[in-house]
Amino acid sequence: MPKLTLNADREVIEQAKRLASERKTSVSAMFSRFIRTLANGKDRGKPLGKLARQASGVINLKGHNHKDVLADALKEKYRL
Repeated sequence: MPKLTLNADREVIEQAKRLASERKTSVSAMFSRFIRTLANGKDRGKPLGKLARQASGVINLKGHNHKDVLADALKEKYRL
């Protein structure tokens, strides 16, 4: 199975590990279920919780195009 590396705040990582432990599953399995749920359109229209918003990348673009925001972030990351 291919691997994926994600970056997150230490607090989010600890929350993910704690939730996985409480649910007797892995962070990878929770992430897979989360992505499948989003991709299948389940729970559309329902407000997301704080952790779900952070994990799904929901941000306020403040009138900017998402492609421009991504391009700016990549330029900053790679110092172009």
